[in-house]
Amino acid sequence: MSEKLKIAVVGATGLVGSKMLQVMEEYGLTNIELLPAASAKSVGKEVRFAAQNHRVMSVEDAIAAHPHYAIFSAGGSTSLTYAPRFAEVGCTVVDNSSAWRMDPNVPLVVPEINMDAVKPEHRIIANPNCSTIQMVMALAPIHKAYGIKRLVISTYQSVSGSGIKALRQLESEERGEEGEKAYPYPIHRNLFPHGGDFQNDGYTTEETKLLNETRKILSDPNIGVTATVVRVPVSGGHSEAVNVETRQPFELADIRTLLEQMPGVRLVDDPARLLYPMPLFAYDKNEVFVGRIRRDESIENGLNLWIVADNIRKGAATNAVQIVLQLIAQRA
Repeated sequence: MSEKLKIAVVGATGLVGSKMLQVMEEYGLTNIELLPAASAKSVGKEVRFAAQNHRVMSVEDAIAAHPHYAIFSAGGSTSLTYAPRFAEVGCTVVDNSSAWRMDPNVPLVVPEINMDAVKPEHRIIANPNCSTIQMVMALAPIHKAYGIKRLVISTYQSVSGSGIKALRQLESEERGEEGEKAYPYPIHRNLFPHGGDFQNDGYTTEETKLLNETRKILSDPNIGVTATVVRVPVSGGHSEAVNVETRQPFELADIRTLLEQMPGVRLVDDPARLLYPMPLFAYDKNEVFVGRIRRDESIENGLNLWIVADNIRKGAATNAVQIVLQLIAQRA
């Protein structure tokens, strides 16, 4: 493209939107015309990007500017309303909400795994849920090599996955102060098996996302998946204990090699030196960290993994920016 790229960031003042701007800078995606957009209450505010202040505009004004790409992190209802409007003016949207993920006409993408799912005609691309992204980064090479039969997942999700309001609740509780509540219970010195909304089957929406999104990204509707989502008093970084049953037998050494060779995955697995993934070390990093790799002797072809990542980065902002970078490279 000869003209300068126009990129809109919808939800630019939010927790994930702000991180998207930071990640764009880190990846060198700065020689662009930035169109930061947000809700009416944020219009007129300024965001910092590429050593300049940029005035936040309305979503309608961003559409009128005809951007080439738009990255959304503004909630499902906003995405349902405005993503098609951006698409109508020739813009390609990467949406971070759950609004489009399970639409059969919308690719659900982790660039290291299934960027080939995106075709030139696709104008809306879905960013998976944070917990799904980090998990499939570790599982994709294993599934390709051995086939995955079943997954039993327990997550330990940080409060940043619920947004800035939840972070403030944790911080105020740590100080012993009363403040605005994002959760029905205290989260400081507590945890609860509740992420998303409860459904009629007893599972939460966060648990169902892990089931549906994993199958879609790995292109295998036959993988058995069951999950329990737990919110823990950690400010940032999601952790997951994942029990994997493969269809074919494996050697642990080969599993390690596959993970070491997977782009975006870092193996941290040296129990003798007490080295294993933790949110403390994953904070503000783009990689997915995998450790505690061991065979599950209770079943045939059983494997245990411990997977940790910064949910605001690879779980949201970084993955979305990486998609845009790949699109730019493909369509240049």
